[in-house]
Amino acid sequence: MVKHGKKFEDVSKLVEPGKVFDPKEAIETAKKASFAKFDETVELHLRMGVDPRHADQQVRGIALLPHGLGKEVRVLVFAQGEGVKIAEDAGADHVGSDDLVKKIEDGWLEFDVAIATPDMMGKVGKLGRILGRKGLMPNPKSGTIAPAADLPRVIRDARKGRVEFRLDRTAIIHVPIGKVSFDEDKLLENLAAMVDAVVKAKPSGAKGQYVKSISLATTMGPGIHLDLQPTLSLSSST
Repeated sequence: MVKHGKKFEDVSKLVEPGKVFDPKEAIETAKKASFAKFDETVELHLRMGVDPRHADQQVRGIALLPHGLGKEVRVLVFAQGEGVKIAEDAGADHVGSDDLVKKIEDGWLEFDVAIATPDMMGKVGKLGRILGRKGLMPNPKSGTIAPAADLPRVIRDARKGRVEFRLDRTAIIHVPIGKVSFDEDKLLENLAAMVDAVVKAKPSGAKGQYVKSISLATTMGPGIHLDLQPTLSLSSST
């Protein structure tokens, strides 16, 4: 059994065993239960009714959180030719081609999102083992491979609070939705955007109950179970 400290035990009393919370009440409780000296991340955990062993039941997608994640997002763009100027004008932090590939091969990873134009993937592909482990590899499914003309939109989305989510081996999705310091309304809107994105990502092979349970927690705080129906009703797809 995991042994928790006194502060955790104290805040856990705010969460009545067996109780499910509506989304607004859950966020209020999570903020009250935050006790760390740093600005804790608010995390969402969704237990899905799919089997991750089957290709047609994979859940993966992108959520654009309207209020971001409370941190500066450093954007890198692999581009050449006209794509370089377009990316620079759109505000990318790092733009380049062979020079960036070499820098990353040498161990540099000072960025949060990597975007590439299609003509760069021949060169970027050799970074698969490095970027793949970090979840930074440009990928068409995550929208991070885009033609030069679309770079301003993709870079803008990355700045907003673009969160990639995917099913893990235990059929759970773990995602951040903001910081404890955020206003409750902003956290609620971010939560709604995340739930909406997950609902819209329902795979063709999903059968029965798609989302089985949802819980909310801060980095150090206790888990708070959300009332499933009110939470799913936040999605524009339901």
